[in-house]
Amino acid sequence: MKVFLLYPDRDFDLKQELPPQAEALIQDLEIDILLDAMAQGDSFLRNVAKQVLLHSLEQPELIRFRQSILQDCLRNPDVVRELYQIPIQALITKQKQWLGIFSFYPSSILSSAVELLEMFVGLLRKMRRIVDENMGQFESRGFQRFFTMIQQELGDAYFLEVEEHLKELRFREGVLISAELGMGNEGTNYLLRKPKRQKGDWMKRVFSKRSPVYSFSIPPRDDHGAKAVGELRDRGINSVANAVAQAADHIDSFLNVLRVELGFYIACLNLAERLAEIGEPIAFPEPYPSNTRFHTFQGLYEVCLALTMNRCVVGNEMNGDGKELVMITGANQGGKSTFLRSIGLAQLMMQCGMFVGAESFAANCCSGLFTHYKREEDATMKSGKFDEELKRMSEIIDWLKPNAMVLFNESFAATNEREGSEIAQQIVQALIERNIKVFFVTHMFELARRFYDLKSAKALFLRAERQADGQRTFKLHESEPLPTSFGQDVYRKVFQIGVAQSASPADFRVG
Repeated sequence: MKVFLLYPDRDFDLKQELPPQAEALIQDLEIDILLDAMAQGDSFLRNVAKQVLLHSLEQPELIRFRQSILQDCLRNPDVVRELYQIPIQALITKQKQWLGIFSFYPSSILSSAVELLEMFVGLLRKMRRIVDENMGQFESRGFQRFFTMIQQELGDAYFLEVEEHLKELRFREGVLISAELGMGNEGTNYLLRKPKRQKGDWMKRVFSKRSPVYSFSIPPRDDHGAKAVGELRDRGINSVANAVAQAADHIDSFLNVLRVELGFYIACLNLAERLAEIGEPIAFPEPYPSNTRFHTFQGLYEVCLALTMNRCVVGNEMNGDGKELVMITGANQGGKSTFLRSIGLAQLMMQCGMFVGAESFAANCCSGLFTHYKREEDATMKSGKFDEELKRMSEIIDWLKPNAMVLFNESFAATNEREGSEIAQQIVQALIERNIKVFFVTHMFELARRFYDLKSAKALFLRAERQADGQRTFKLHESEPLPTSFGQDVYRKVFQIGVAQSASPADFRVG
């Protein structure tokens, strides 16, 4: 039996290594906040969500496969949670009763395997009941295949046959073993035999004349004789013990995979319920192939910020279809970095098959998502801040492929504006020529102006809005870059200094 709820043709590997630069993504996009909301304190769910989120899908059809399953989960959360409890119950029962195949002795292996199977049969019966009662409520291809498999593989005849075998494997009437004589008259080819069922009235069987048999009895105090008989018994049941242990291991593996793959959707349900409590919308994005350029959304908000503040936050709109470069400038503390995180989070959430935090969202997939954010000064003083930025950029380039996406936040600003703008321009231009999509938040007016003056149809320029009185709306609009970041507004707010005149482009630039 195969689960196939994350891929249509294979299981998800929970033990695979994280993609390159994954730790930088987690830090820069504050993904830990998202994972905590998805896990709700469950470390296993957190690990599953982390692995699935960071192992992005590039094929739109696979994304839609997961989306349809998640939509089924959102329509039937109680049923999905009940299904998820089945592998959880199996795990708890094994831990409480120490069920498992731990011994080297065939008799112990067989006994443990039979106990495991008896426990599994009860849980599989419960799963079959859930499927029979709720199959009509699920529409996705993934759940329909899974439910059909359960009905076909776990029919009434299957349960009757398994329970009959388990009853016989208790050997309440003893063990019948055949053997042959080998070299030196030593026993060989030990084989467990199925006892012959005697028919007819039991009274006749008790009092009827029996055929003579050759037999002997072991005295009660003959420990060596008992040990020898035990060894003969183990030889006879060895192959059966292995077969039963493999059957138990197969069902155990199936339930473990079910726990992993349903666990991702349970984590998504947790997040959806948390965002619903806050009052934030969610939307299932429309994914496009990675060799196209789509990026259009309405009401896109930063999910982690909403979770942290526990209230609705400002959303943004953008039409970036056909764009390779999105340059983001504007007022200090105007929401530029928050907007950049919302872009990265939405991309990851879309490409793992989740919903996104928006009213609507459509974007092309990318072959890899990378972030290049400013870092704090190196405490060891082994290298300067600008050297560290260039080193990280070199590491990112080693992993880049065409149709990847890179998010820059205040990059290359550790040197003077002219030098930083020159280096940043060359890097961004090279990335665009290699069909890599770039989002760049910067205070370097010279850099933004250079690209703006090119008048490229593949570039989009957004600016953080600032009202006349200096208030930030945290909205971004399409507009040309200005030679100021209105740093005086921040200065007045922090130090509460009254300034008669309003800020102007002559205030000062942050470069």
